[in-house]
Amino acid sequence: MPLDPQVLDYYRSHQTDFLEGLKDLLRIPSISALSEHKADVLEAANFLLSDLNAMGLEGVRLVEGSGHPLVYGEWLNAPGKPTLLIYGHYDVQPPEPLDEWVSPPFDPTVRGDNIYARGAVDDKGQTWILLKALEGHLKADGRLPINVKVLIEGEEEVDGGMIAAYVEERGKDLGADAALICDTEMFAPGLPTITTGLRGIIYSEIEVQGARTDLHSGLYGGAAPNPLQAMAEILCGLKDSEGRILVPGVYEAVAEPSDAEKEAWASLPFDEGEMLANEVGSTALTGEPGRTALERMWSRPTLEVHGIRGGFVGEGAKTVIPAKAVAKVSMRLVPDMDAAATAQALVDRVKALEPAGCRVSTRILAASAASLTPTDDPFVVKAAAALQESFGKPTVYIRSGGSIPVVGLFQRFAGIPSVLMGFGLPDDNLHAPNEKFHIPNLYAGIEAVGRYLALLGEDS
Repeated sequence: MPLDPQVLDYYRSHQTDFLEGLKDLLRIPSISALSEHKADVLEAANFLLSDLNAMGLEGVRLVEGSGHPLVYGEWLNAPGKPTLLIYGHYDVQPPEPLDEWVSPPFDPTVRGDNIYARGAVDDKGQTWILLKALEGHLKADGRLPINVKVLIEGEEEVDGGMIAAYVEERGKDLGADAALICDTEMFAPGLPTITTGLRGIIYSEIEVQGARTDLHSGLYGGAAPNPLQAMAEILCGLKDSEGRILVPGVYEAVAEPSDAEKEAWASLPFDEGEMLANEVGSTALTGEPGRTALERMWSRPTLEVHGIRGGFVGEGAKTVIPAKAVAKVSMRLVPDMDAAATAQALVDRVKALEPAGCRVSTRILAASAASLTPTDDPFVVKAAAALQESFGKPTVYIRSGGSIPVVGLFQRFAGIPSVLMGFGLPDDNLHAPNEKFHIPNLYAGIEAVGRYLALLGEDS
């Protein structure tokens, strides 16, 4: 079933409307991590609720609970056709540091072919692609080629508790054959890309308590324990200077990528020197010796420190031995690693590194496993065909170093694969100042997803 010319015409004649609608969504500061933005998160949910109703989906509602609501809608009027679960998220990361933004993060601004705003690519822009692809079929043709359920969450950037409970509760009764997610990137501009593998994640908070209160370093230095020094020792005991993780057993269950997958990665248009200069900007790339950068990012577990707080860091001098130090630490997991077992191994390792005079505790804030979808899965094959038709180039398959926990939930509890069609670019600055989305990818993405829906509707 080729894409109906009327649908294609709708996509192309409504590009200005699509962009203006996205701007309206981007203006809402739906920062799920900050309680003061709870009303803004709800506003974003209601914005999407209205959009689903306007395009003609049925059963549209907010699924409410203890956290930020899910937005749900469905169209199930294609008997005998597959059911695709459309997933996205409407919450965003905090925009700080604000002084590094060229234009305000919640004042979407077009410069050249890009739109700049927090959430532009992660994930409001890419969720918008999915919704507008549905809209084109419904408005131009009055129907969808397949059955569709839409599920958009507001907690992806925090703990994802609402959607986790929803998927776990329903399990295989979720009633879908596959999920479609646009929350990844193209490997290079103009190169259609499907992400087949995602790393899992463990996110932890390590706390080191020393004395009952801050102490004068002149009076107590040399006798009282220093939690910041202790924290440094602990962190250096979790990973060595060459990037090897020192948590016992962490590499035992790691599944190596196949030779064919490594050969495919080697054929990608990738240069480590260009990555260093254009994306990283440091003096060198680091990590496990004997591994390429793509291997280290896609198929190896990692451990990173995200922040350390404690003591005095203000202007001037204050000679204090802090009473407490806290560090945020995450691990990325790869296929075959058990998230719960690895989290416990991390807790045990931190405890084993506890220095004299200090009490150390570790809280696990999130733990989810890695996921891997075969390239020959029928839903992936048709996605690749739709992308190739839209971009005029063969689709490439990659893994991602990032994590989308819901993919593992869909796989584990609902038993369905997730198709990851990404339209972001490597330099889109997701989670960073000056986040952007390449506007031509917005339009091409809508057409690609529209074609995918049509291909799925073909008779087998």
